[in-house]
Amino acid sequence: MKNKLIAITLAAAALVPAAARNKMSDKPTFVHSTSDKYEYPTDPQVLAKLDKWQDQKLGIMFHWGVYSVPGIAESWALCSEDRWFTKRRLEARPDRPSYGEFKQWYWDLAKEFNPTEFEPSEWAAMAKDNGFKYVIFTTKHHDGFCMFDTKQTDYKVTNGPYANGKYANITAHLFDAFRDKGLMIGAYFSKPDWHNENFWDPFFSTPDRNPNYNTKKYPEKWEAFQKFTAAQIDELMSDYGPIDILWLDGGWVRKPDLDINLDKIVDDARVKQPGLIAVDRTIPGRNENYQTPEQSIPAEQQAFPWESCLTLSNTWGWNPDPKYKSARWAINTLAEIVAKGGCLALNVGPDRYGKIDQAALDRLAVLGEWLKRNGEAIYSTRITPDYHSGDNWFTASKDGKTLYAIHALPEDQKLPREITWEGNLPKGRMTLLSTGKPVKYSVKGNTVTVNLPANLPDEPVAFKFQKK
Repeated sequence: MKNKLIAITLAAAALVPAAARNKMSDKPTFVHSTSDKYEYPTDPQVLAKLDKWQDQKLGIMFHWGVYSVPGIAESWALCSEDRWFTKRRLEARPDRPSYGEFKQWYWDLAKEFNPTEFEPSEWAAMAKDNGFKYVIFTTKHHDGFCMFDTKQTDYKVTNGPYANGKYANITAHLFDAFRDKGLMIGAYFSKPDWHNENFWDPFFSTPDRNPNYNTKKYPEKWEAFQKFTAAQIDELMSDYGPIDILWLDGGWVRKPDLDINLDKIVDDARVKQPGLIAVDRTIPGRNENYQTPEQSIPAEQQAFPWESCLTLSNTWGWNPDPKYKSARWAINTLAEIVAKGGCLALNVGPDRYGKIDQAALDRLAVLGEWLKRNGEAIYSTRITPDYHSGDNWFTASKDGKTLYAIHALPEDQKLPREITWEGNLPKGRMTLLSTGKPVKYSVKGNTVTVNLPANLPDEPVAFKFQKK
C-alpha cells in the first residue's frame, strides 16, 4: 500500500514539473476580458471608496495555498474540462493516478502546507517600500482550502500542520500587517468551492467547473451551499478588521441558474464594512464596482473603474521553474494601464514555506525605486484624452491642470537623447520627474521633441508640464 501511495504521489507530481509545468504555464491559461457594460454604484460611501481606490493605481496580489506545495496550477488541475484535463493528463503512462486518486492527492496537500517562514510584516514592508498601495489576498481559491480560520469547514490552514504556527490564521495576520502599513485591503474569495460536498457532491462525477448535480432537482443541497458561502463571507467581513474590497472570483456562479443571493450578501457585508467595493468579476451590474480584465489590458482607454490583474511570473501560484517578466515590463505596463484609466494588480506567488522568490523581490525593488522618483505621474492621476503617442503614455492631475508624459522605454533599448511625441503641446517649463530639473524641448507643428540630459540611467522617464 505504501509503495502504491508513493507511486500515486510521484505520478501526480509529474503532472506539474518539467514539461508539464512548462506546458501549463508558458502562456496565460485563462483570460477574462472586460464586461460589456458598467453600472456605477449609487451608494455615496462606495463611490468615495472607489475614488480613493482609483488614486492607488498599484496593488499587489498573492495566490497562495495548497497548490504552492508542489508548485502546480492553482485549483484547475482538479477540473475535468478538456483544456484542464488535457494538461493534467499530459501523456499516457501506467503509473498515472485515476482521477479519484488524483483528487485525494490534491486534497491531502493540506497535510503538507506548513509555511513556517511566513512573516506578514516582511511582506507588508516590501509592498510598502516598493510602491504598492493595496493588496488582494486569496482567502480561498476554487479548491476550497481556506487561508483563514473559518468555522464552516475543517479544510483550512488552521486545521493542518500550521495550526499552532505563529501566524496560523494567515489572512488575519496578513491583513493586519498590510493595514498597519497604510495599504487598502482586498479579500479575494472564490464563489465556487470544489471541496464542498454541496457544490461537488462526492457521490457524483465532476465533469466540469459547475455543481455536479441538478440544483433544481436537489434544491436543499444548493440552499446549503448558499448558506455556507454567505456564512464564510460574513466571517471575513466581521472578524478581520476593516476591508476595502471584496474580490469575488468564479464568474460562472451567477444568476439565474447558480444564484447565491449575492445582492443580500453584499448588502449585509456593507452593514459591517461601509463603502465596501464589491468586485463580482465578469458579471455586469450592481456588484461589479470595477472591472477586472485578467492577463490582458484593454485596447483602448476606459472611462469607468477597472483593474488589470497580471502575473509577474508565468503562473499565478509559485512554481519551481518560473519565467519572470522584467522590471522594465512592470514599469511600462503600469504606465500603459494608468494612462488607459486603470489600476494594476501585480500578482506574486509565494512558495510553500511563505517566502517570495528573490528574483521577484529584485524586480519589485526596481519598480519601487522608479516609483519613488516618478510616482507623481502615476498615483492620484486621471485620464486625459490624448493618452498615447508612440512609446509615450500620458496622464493628468485630478484637476486636469498638469499633464505627465511617461516614455515607456522598450525592452533591451538604451535611453535616447531625444524623445518625441505628437499632440499634448506643452507651455512654459517642463520638468524631468526623476531629477526635478527642467529639460529643454521644442515644438514644431504638432510634434514635441524633448532633449534629455546626458548620463541618465536606461529606464523609462517621466515629464511634468502644463498643456498649451
